[in-house]
Amino acid sequence: MKLEKMVDFFSARVDTYDEHMLENIEGAEEFYQCTADLMPADKGAAILDLGCGTGLELGSYFGADGKASVTAIDLSADMLAVLKNKFAGKNINCICGSYFDTDFGEEKFDCAVSVESLHHFDAEKKLGLYRRLNKALKNGGKFVLTDYFAQNAEQEKAFFEELEKLKTEQGIEDGEYYHFDTPLTVRHECRLLKEAGFVNVKVVKSWGSTCMVTAYKGKDTAK
Repeated sequence: MKLEKMVDFFSARVDTYDEHMLENIEGAEEFYQCTADLMPADKGAAILDLGCGTGLELGSYFGADGKASVTAIDLSADMLAVLKNKFAGKNINCICGSYFDTDFGEEKFDCAVSVESLHHFDAEKKLGLYRRLNKALKNGGKFVLTDYFAQNAEQEKAFFEELEKLKTEQGIEDGEYYHFDTPLTVRHECRLLKEAGFVNVKVVKSWGSTCMVTAYKGKDTAK
């Protein structure tokens, strides 16, 4: 397979993205709703959405809390354009760029979410991101991660080995984001979140290879 740059991959598929995700990913209709259900119901809550795409996880949420403030980050300007059109009039700050390079600030958000985005990156990249994310959440704030995970350590290793093989064959150097699934195991992911400072890290539900993980900043405040 020929690797595509991440932004090119998603921009080329923006017109069919929603249909593809909802019809081809096991449990998608349910896990987008469940993600929204776990976001804070307080009016005016500040939400950070990492790799928001077209905002599938925001539809039900905005239906419940039209006054929420959402900071939505995505590499694709085309995806963000669809999101803006969907939620015209809602309080959304769209940032076109990488969440690895974006300054989240400190103690700004009540909740952060990421749905089917972070399974393209390795543990080192994620650990740095999770440390910054922990700082960006208010004390007691929640991170809801709904993502694709490897079934075991052997599969996790095989994904990364295949990516390196393809990059070598295609003369691709490090430094660019290319679309290729390299999911960690859910156990590995939870370990990174704990290392980054999150507490009460747990898997709350799963749909095939997709799991929902919640993690909190500060004291064990989860209910």
